[in-house]
Amino acid sequence: MRLSEQFTKTRKTVPADETSRNAQLLIQAGYIHKELAGVYAYLPFGIQVLENIKSIVREEMNILGAQELLMTSLQRKELWEKTDRWSDKNVDIWFKTKLKNGSDVGLAWSHEEPVVDMMKSFVSSYRELPIAVYQIQTKFRNELRAKSGIMRGREFIMKDLYGFSRNDEELLEFYNKMQEAYLNIFERVGLGDITYVTYASGGAFTKFSHEFQVVTDAGEDTIYISKDKKLAINEEVYNDESLSQLDLMREELEKVKSAEVGNIFNFGSTKAEELGMHFTDESGQDKPVYISSYGLGITRLMGVITEHFSDDKGLAWPENIAPAKVYIARLGAGEQTINQADELYKLLEDARVTVIYDDRDVRAGEKFADADLLGIPYRIVISDKTVESGTIELKNRKESDSKQIQKDELLKMLGIVG
Repeated sequence: MRLSEQFTKTRKTVPADETSRNAQLLIQAGYIHKELAGVYAYLPFGIQVLENIKSIVREEMNILGAQELLMTSLQRKELWEKTDRWSDKNVDIWFKTKLKNGSDVGLAWSHEEPVVDMMKSFVSSYRELPIAVYQIQTKFRNELRAKSGIMRGREFIMKDLYGFSRNDEELLEFYNKMQEAYLNIFERVGLGDITYVTYASGGAFTKFSHEFQVVTDAGEDTIYISKDKKLAINEEVYNDESLSQLDLMREELEKVKSAEVGNIFNFGSTKAEELGMHFTDESGQDKPVYISSYGLGITRLMGVITEHFSDDKGLAWPENIAPAKVYIARLGAGEQTINQADELYKLLEDARVTVIYDDRDVRAGEKFADADLLGIPYRIVISDKTVESGTIELKNRKESDSKQIQKDELLKMLGIVG
């Protein structure tokens, strides 16, 4: 994409009431636009980052045989009343409204009840189990506090998957596979070393649920981590009984701030019994389905990645997350310089290397600053000077110095030639 054709621009200022670093940087770099607290529009570069994250998540979900769908955002009051979760007393983050006919509806904050109700139409026999379905969809939560940028929004994108099993053993087998899939996701986006499977409250269903917490000072949670065991325990269940059950010692744990990006939950047969989802087993007996749910915040993950991979110059995306792999900065108005930059841009695009081509008529310093702020992994400079020397200037976003290389060397590094 040519930068001169993009409607978005980098900026020096951010909204006065924006205090989170992730939102400040993403607004400055032109990835998002703030509508109101906890509500953001995603601009072209931001969309590309989200799509790259979604692609990784989809791959890991599809490997496990999960099937993608897309459910509605409007939800029936009557369905949620069956599990006593329509009441503001039990779920205090609903956005609710009325249809023209006076019916109460809610904007989706989660989908356990609707997906179970829907799957009742497709599951009646043990032969149709196990099955897992997931979606990547916008959710709405009327958060009391929305001061963490895209890490805690009132409108956000989430991947939620629901597993349906014949018994507890089958559920736990899938549950463990999903736990590994989540760890794979965090490893692939560069957060593997600072992500911990974290034991948290299981509410009324189990002793514990499992959260995926990323260590970051920008987080709102407090956890206690064991680096040796790669486990953590949430402060909400940090007590002697829990520590004993998890075989953890206080002296081996370190207190840190963290951000919850994923959560997996075992409902057992409770949710199915509440909503009447049953199947006929091999002996002809009627049994409740065992249900589990698996959430992962796509936009929240983008916010955490922003916080972790940034410096005083701006963003610094991992290659598989960045909106483009290469940033070409064309300096000078000489015919040879323009032709060489244009040719390289076309060559990279034809080779399916994602590239931002800064063909604007602005100063070199502005182009270099924007390249750093946007966080593109590699900056290439084509100038009158490089044309004269027969080289190309290359700089890695994570390094301070640039170097002069030959074109063939660049193409080999980018995987275009062997």
